Amino acid sequence: MKRTIKILAIAVLIISAIVFVLSIGFQISGIYINTTPSLPVGFYQVVDEPIVKGVYVAFCPPKNEVFDMAINRHYLNPGDCPGGYGLLLKRVFALSGDTVFIDQAGIFVNGEHLPKSTQLKIDADGQPLPQYRLQAVLDDSEYLLLSDLNPRSFDARYFGLIARDQIRQVVRPVFTWSH
Repeated sequence: MKRTIKILAIAVLIISAIVFVLSIGFQISGIYINTTPSLPVGFYQVVDEPIVKGVYVAFCPPKNEVFDMAINRHYLNPGDCPGGYGLLLKRVFALSGDTVFIDQAGIFVNGEHLPKSTQLKIDADGQPLPQYRLQAVLDDSEYLLLSDLNPRSFDARYFGLIARDQIRQVVRPVFTWSH
């Protein structure tokens, strides 16, 4: 029995090491692996395209209390961004000239309610979530990034707008599958 547990532990360590090395290799080659439920699980390729509504982007979160809380609660992984945060992948839902309204009922862009954008008061562990509020017309450097797949996603509902200089790349799904 002890031998089986030892073999299993070694196998898990080897698989973890392989996945880690592959993920570094993919990032060097411009491929991201998304394993979160915020976007379809799979591989995303960096592309040289403009940031427009509907595209996916990789961004570094700003260094602030909300993202400190997010990393402490494991909503995001550690990484090379300022504050020790990892890159996040989200979809662009609003940009320059769009009117955005965020409250408990969710997110409205140009008067249209976005599906699955209602703010939750607590996370899956019962911890309180930030209750971000906004009513603004976005300027040239502001973007609204979120998930339209997962109503529990940590996104603009809780952290607000993201500045252009935080967005690293536009990414396109290469191979994805459902959760």
